[in-house]
Amino acid sequence: MSTAADLALPATEHDDATSAARLNWLRAGLLGANDGIVSVAAVLVGVAGAGATTGPVLAAGTAALVGGAVSMALGEYVSVSGARDAQRTGQAAHQAQLEAESEDAVTIAAHYRALGVADDVATSVAAELVRPEVRDRRAAAALRDAEEEVVSPWRAAWVSAATFTVGAALPFLAMLLAPTSIQIAVTVVAVLVALAVTGTTGAALGGARRGRAALRVVFGGALALAATYAAGALLGAHAF
Repeated sequence: MSTAADLALPATEHDDATSAARLNWLRAGLLGANDGIVSVAAVLVGVAGAGATTGPVLAAGTAALVGGAVSMALGEYVSVSGARDAQRTGQAAHQAQLEAESEDAVTIAAHYRALGVADDVATSVAAELVRPEVRDRRAAAALRDAEEEVVSPWRAAWVSAATFTVGAALPFLAMLLAPTSIQIAVTVVAVLVALAVTGTTGAALGGARRGRAALRVVFGGALALAATYAAGALLGAHAF
């Protein structure tokens, strides 16, 4: 049987950390898709607004897709590499130790009582967990969890590039498949619907109000499309 001294971290904390990491990945994927949708759609609509034919529009969109995917991948690679470097230099270990030392027996006991543990058992466990040697073990466990959350920079890079590309595919398909006379209108509608879906999904994952979150994303996307279309139309009217 395990004793109180064998406890490193409450199981619920580890489960919560794992769930949070998964949600972070999902949210990051949605953000990447949103970037792909808005960025590439803005380029397509802007160039089309300038009066370009389908060929130049798709060429500009392709350049935006490739450049955006590479930029997203590079940004994630640099960011995750920096986090990993921080882990390796010992900053994370120091932070984990400080967090373990900052908890007192009263706070820990209250945590266990909130989980339904009997008062005397919660007090006993808390007393064990604040012993110096157990604090060290808890800090080590927290550090291991933190290191597991720092994924491979290469993995983060390709996931970011992939989600951006998937998002960018939507305005591409809309512009490519729609009749020439309504290409812009179809692309705008498809983009706004997609943004409403991703905004609602992101809000659901984060526990936020879905309607408000979706409205923010849709409004921002509509503003970006309107601005690029206006810029393209203005430049197209005065080009050479």
